[in-house]
Amino acid sequence: MTQISRVEIFDFEYEVENLAAESEHTHNHVAYKKGGRMKLKKYAIVIETDDGARGEYVAMWGGTRPALAQSIMLAPDLLGRDPAMREALYDEFKRKLHHFDHMGHGPVDIALWDLAGKQLNTSIANMLGGYRKRLKAYASTFHGDRNGGLDSPEAYGEFAVRCREMGYRGYKIHGWFDGNPREEAAAILATRKAVGNEMDLMYDGACDLKTFADALYVGRACDEANYFWFEDPYRDAGLSAFSHKKLREMLKTPLLITEHIRGLEPKADFIIAGGTDFLRVDPEYDMGITGAIKTARLAEAFGLDVEVHAVGPAHRHVMGAIRNSNYYEIALVGPDCANNIPQVYACDYSDQIDCIDRDGTVPVPTGPGLGVTYDWDYIKRHTKQHHVFELNKR
Repeated sequence: MTQISRVEIFDFEYEVENLAAESEHTHNHVAYKKGGRMKLKKYAIVIETDDGARGEYVAMWGGTRPALAQSIMLAPDLLGRDPAMREALYDEFKRKLHHFDHMGHGPVDIALWDLAGKQLNTSIANMLGGYRKRLKAYASTFHGDRNGGLDSPEAYGEFAVRCREMGYRGYKIHGWFDGNPREEAAAILATRKAVGNEMDLMYDGACDLKTFADALYVGRACDEANYFWFEDPYRDAGLSAFSHKKLREMLKTPLLITEHIRGLEPKADFIIAGGTDFLRVDPEYDMGITGAIKTARLAEAFGLDVEVHAVGPAHRHVMGAIRNSNYYEIALVGPDCANNIPQVYACDYSDQIDCIDRDGTVPVPTGPGLGVTYDWDYIKRHTKQHHVFELNKR
């Protein structure tokens, strides 16, 4: 039996251009600002075994400060353990983080899957039981701005046309931070008018609409424009199954909820309570690939689709191994700025807006493990703190 002998966590910082955050520590409420420069922080995990095997993962949307603290909390408990016992570790770490939001669990689990794939010389999607090799993608916008980017309902429509011409068959609106329902509804209707019936359109309220009445108003615009889904409508933060069941009863547009409900059991409760039509999952948010696959199978058992949140190689492997999912989210994109994820790949892997082919699809990586090569020179050059845990130095 091999055992985990060393865990490293690289806390790094990088800068993005032409973007600004709603507030100083926001990691996802980001919008275009010409000439803007914003510093972001993410972290990378390396898990090594005594036979020289190595698992790696760089956390993206889930790489927040609270998640980093939880990953650091879990790292020493990996030492001396059999890395193949991912199910046992999943159960143990779920219990260990039950006072927290579990966000630090996902990157650790993903690195363990990468290690296993490299040991077996096969991709994670193959280990899970591959279903497809290419994923249909949708363009998921940055939030609206007042700075010449997505600054009007018409701008959203114009950008949707541009995305359609690139090959995208789906397009999702993130609206303005202030959550004005009339402005949001205008963007929803203007975008449908711009693209006609040639694209699936989605709307993500990002929990910015202030009241149930606002959500109902915007949802009726989604109904009128025949939207594919209505996501995280308002400021209950996507937590109340009762309120979303009521909203479902008053709208025809399907709801996509549970991005902010962590783990298998609460998502099952949300389904049973009738709070959503589509289920949301993210391997970084939902306790890793182990947790994400459990959630996908749960949705399948209920006859529901599960939509994978955000981008990354782990996300592609999860979606590549399941049938009941429709779109891969290229997040976030805008007309005048690049995605704000760090450029940590030394291979041709990309989640930038131009990563799709003419059919609007992206590949599932085929190499061992995650199937990507990380640029460790870049990561180490940008590292601010380096945490090391070794078996004989606990």
